[in-house]
Amino acid sequence: MSRKFVPVMITPFTPQAQIDYEMLKRLIDFYLAAGVKGLFANCLSSEMYSISDDERIELTRAVVKHVNGRVPIVATGSFGETIKDKAEFTKRIHDTGIDSVVLITSHYAKVEEPDDVLLKNFDTMLKLTGNIPLGLYECPAPYKRLVSPKVLKTLVSTGRMFYHKDTCCNEQQVKEKLEILKGSSMQFYDAHTPHGVSSMKAGADGMSAISGNFYPEILVWLCENVDDAGKQEQVNWIQEELTKVDPLIHHAYPMSSKFFLQLRGLPIHTISRAHPLEATPQQKATLHKIFDTTKTWFEKLKLKEVLYEDMVS
Repeated sequence: MSRKFVPVMITPFTPQAQIDYEMLKRLIDFYLAAGVKGLFANCLSSEMYSISDDERIELTRAVVKHVNGRVPIVATGSFGETIKDKAEFTKRIHDTGIDSVVLITSHYAKVEEPDDVLLKNFDTMLKLTGNIPLGLYECPAPYKRLVSPKVLKTLVSTGRMFYHKDTCCNEQQVKEKLEILKGSSMQFYDAHTPHGVSSMKAGADGMSAISGNFYPEILVWLCENVDDAGKQEQVNWIQEELTKVDPLIHHAYPMSSKFFLQLRGLPIHTISRAHPLEATPQQKATLHKIFDTTKTWFEKLKLKEVLYEDMVS
């Protein structure tokens, strides 16, 4: 089974906090040069709650245009006050040319409402969206609504679900969900970097973690080599290394990833609508240290680092 790394895309902004479409092209080139096998546009890392509906559509359309069919693209589509509104936005964003529209699970039931409400609203959503390919996203905002194995089984049985980004961070639950997905068309991607290896060995199609906005080449290598019997020592070592730094890169994210990419040579501004504050000196020092550490990762894995200067030369 070929495992895939699908990054949750960040959004570059100009110093005026407008979407920087030229830098977006360079960022896409960077992801592709790193070897990613897909892209998740208009997600939480993209600061989707900090941009307007029109910007969400324009941003996603720009990603589709520049990728030009080189890898599959998914994007979040469940925006709007009512289920009907969400269905209309889903149609709009699907029309940009993406492969699947991902629905945020917490958009379909309030935190206190039972799964029956969730399933009823999903049923309405499916009826209003024709044959558009859909997916699920256990997004942490507005609140994290985890999908139980039982609910997942019901939704997969509709034949409309093709993508799942899992954030449960629970190895046993992941195994239970993967057992349900056997033989289905739904692909499963774990968002939790520390459980990347265990999830893929249990049958996950790959990973979709924020760490891919810092060192995507490493995540691509892990996905491609997790099943290689001759590389298990390296696989376990890099999983341990990634787990050590994972809590640290979440501070001030996604601005932290933009600062890190600057260290890597990308001319991206550290402007973030979701996290407007400048990184503290301590946060910058931590990211500098992680940046130095990653050099040893590339060396030990004998992996070529993507250099921006090579991309533009």
